[in-house]
Amino acid sequence: MPRTTDGDGTPVPQRLLAAATRLFAEQGYDRTSVQEIVEAAGVTKGALYHYFGSKDDLLHEVYARVLRLQQERLDAFAESDDPVESRVREAAADVVVTTIENLDDASIFFRSMHQLSPEKNKQVRAERRRYHERFRALIEEGQRTGVFTKETPADLVVDYHFGSIHHLSTWYRPDGPLSPQEVADHLADLLLRALRP
Repeated sequence: MPRTTDGDGTPVPQRLLAAATRLFAEQGYDRTSVQEIVEAAGVTKGALYHYFGSKDDLLHEVYARVLRLQQERLDAFAESDDPVESRVREAAADVVVTTIENLDDASIFFRSMHQLSPEKNKQVRAERRRYHERFRALIEEGQRTGVFTKETPADLVVDYHFGSIHHLSTWYRPDGPLSPQEVADHLADLLLRALRP
């Protein structure tokens, strides 16, 4: 994205995304107008349409920026020379922490994904599938080498872990008893206990 700035020096695309994220979280995607977003960001509709073709593009980008971060980090874990159990644990914990750190983005997306255009929906599903396949490949590596049990299919293990992550926005509270890292450690440990022979 171009890094054109406006007023306070924050790049316009980031101002638009911040405003859209806040408004989508507060009042829902379908109840937020383009006019409200541009007013909150302090820009014109022309500026929005310069960077994003539609409100749909904003919703997609809210989620895509988190998924890009998670994919980069997963790729780094997967490609490291650490033992496979360590790599799986690091990846399993990291996706929890990065989801909690971007909880508004994740909850907006899971609440509103069905409102994406068919083309954007297909694109997001492909991006998520790539992430899940890379994660599953790590588990399969551990199963092939005997580090993990083959009793439970890798697909089911991945669905189990990500199912718990997708529900974080329904119960996790920043002022609650567990820090993001503590939640991540517990969920990663649960995953590894399910995988050990």
